[in-house]
Amino acid sequence: MLSSARLFSAPSRAFSTSAAPAADIGFIGLGQMGVRMALNLQKAGKSLIVYDLAKEPMDQLAAGGAQKATTVQQVAQEAKCVITMLPSNPHVLNVYTGENSLLSAATSDHVFIDASTIDPNVAKEVQKAISATGAKIVDAPVSGGINGAANATLTFMVGGGAPDFAAAEPTLKLMGKNIVHCGDGSLGQVAKVCNNLVLGISMIGVSEAMNLGVKSGMDPAKLANIFNTSSARCWSSDAYNPVPGVMPGVPASNDYQGGFASDLMAKDLSLAISAAHAAKTPLPLGGVAHQTYNLMHQQGLGGKDFGVVYKFLSENRTPADE
Repeated sequence: MLSSARLFSAPSRAFSTSAAPAADIGFIGLGQMGVRMALNLQKAGKSLIVYDLAKEPMDQLAAGGAQKATTVQQVAQEAKCVITMLPSNPHVLNVYTGENSLLSAATSDHVFIDASTIDPNVAKEVQKAISATGAKIVDAPVSGGINGAANATLTFMVGGGAPDFAAAEPTLKLMGKNIVHCGDGSLGQVAKVCNNLVLGISMIGVSEAMNLGVKSGMDPAKLANIFNTSSARCWSSDAYNPVPGVMPGVPASNDYQGGFASDLMAKDLSLAISAAHAAKTPLPLGGVAHQTYNLMHQQGLGGKDFGVVYKFLSENRTPADE
């Protein structure tokens, strides 16, 4: 995961800006999602130049032939298509518009794809700056989790003008199966914020109900099966059940390791709350969900997959108890 404080610690260097790029695609941000997305680009035969502060994912991709950049600027100097997958607003702003940033190397030949989940207003700010160089740029946040990233079955929610979307779509299709053009710039972020608002709330609902059933004597696998074939069916139950042992291959069955961190869900819910304030619309359940994930952070669960809300509730740590 990239750190905004250290993002530009490496000195700037001069690299070729010739018409023949050294790599097909640049990728910045090699966390749980990013590294899997980048690996699929390699499987599709694309040459990569990559950047992250963490050594392990850089080495993993280098083993498949990727070049390792020392600055984000170098990535844009060596590749005309650049994908970013970053944790939050400050990271995106620094990578795109800070010192030795992508902006400093952007040309009319570039296509930038920001797959981060950020504030729609920040997406607008970044797109305005990059578009002024003549480069194309889209916001393209994703849904589908680490399994979708690994299997190239992600949904991309894309915001940008029609020419920008057309330029980005072929690359997006190498990493996902559902590429949706949501409209103008930042509307991909609007769609993602709304999607994760539902996801954060639904995971709490599934966890509450599973906990109630288990505490009342129900077998969790049987209860989950009932949910998944009845009106309670939802992704949080039938594809990502939060109860350990109910479903193989999900974080709940691996001590909630990997997956989508609770702290990131809290961040996404804060984006939804900010968007709701701007739109002057209420988010009663979103506010309670945000409080719940923040309480989980205080209990040391922020780094665990957000399905750990089941464990949080099953141990009787509820907002009312706090």
